[in-house]
Amino acid sequence: MLDLAADLVPLMDAGVPLAAVTVTAVVRSAPRGVGATLVVTRDARVIGSISGGCVENDAVMLGLDALRTGHVRRARFGFADDGTVTPIVAGLACGGAVDVVAYPLDDSVRPALEAARAGRKATVRLDLDGGPVVLERPAAPRLIVLGAGEHAAALCRLGAAAGFRVTVCDDWALLATRERFPDAAEVVVAAPHEYLATVGDADERTAVCVLTHDERLDIPALRTALRMPVGFVGAMGARATVARRAQLLRNAGVTDAELSRLHSPLGLDLGGASAEETALSVIAEIVASRNAASARPLREKAGARLHGPGAAGHGPSSGARARVSAADDAGLACGVRTA
Repeated sequence: MLDLAADLVPLMDAGVPLAAVTVTAVVRSAPRGVGATLVVTRDARVIGSISGGCVENDAVMLGLDALRTGHVRRARFGFADDGTVTPIVAGLACGGAVDVVAYPLDDSVRPALEAARAGRKATVRLDLDGGPVVLERPAAPRLIVLGAGEHAAALCRLGAAAGFRVTVCDDWALLATRERFPDAAEVVVAAPHEYLATVGDADERTAVCVLTHDERLDIPALRTALRMPVGFVGAMGARATVARRAQLLRNAGVTDAELSRLHSPLGLDLGGASAEETALSVIAEIVASRNAASARPLREKAGARLHGPGAAGHGPSSGARARVSAADDAGLACGVRTA
């Protein structure tokens, strides 16, 4: 639910009645994991999903029933342990099953939704029939884009769409404008290395991409970024530029160990040429690096499990999805208690 905040807050502001359907447990395999949520309006408008589409119709009906009656509803969608289809006529193509809970939404969830929409850490406790459920979402991962050219504009758009809180920084006020970067959380006019020196919340989920195309700016910016506790530092440039930049960084006192952290040329080899295709390759490399993934096609991945804890897009490192956990007297614990 928290990852739908940008859509849900305006609906709540407009007084639209809403009900949510949240996955509380997964048996074997499912397209989406615990915490995946679908929200439905009274006129059957759907926001979000709990699967790849194979159980959405039943989930919508369950949500509409919760909205109509004002009561919590529970169900299992998919296949039973003996391979038979459960009473709910919905099967997951992957052969697994999901337990879900449907419940009306009220203003008690608004503070958490507003925090999530702003990219801050958010937690909401739902006291539902059968036991409390806690939804959590970490703060959005940061993407700091240094340079405000066309590649930066495309990277800002795709980064924001991928769930990053994007900052764009350039020392040229003519380019670093809100009009050019409407999806950015902030647009800063400053020398990139000076801005980086003011960043106090950088962590392993922060990515810094240098797109300035100006050695006078990118050398001090990269020297600063490579000494920050960020998870990813990348710089755009042709191979000749990359080689010359590496030597200039060494001359500026950057060690080989620090230089080994630099992703340059920036991006995965997707064969694209446009600014948008380049941005896609950059976002793909950042996500793969953050999740220690191979970036190879899934059809080449060994093992039965394609997604899950530790896989790309899942687990605590991604910060991309909320999780569900049980609540007890000691605080939050892993797992789900639904009864």
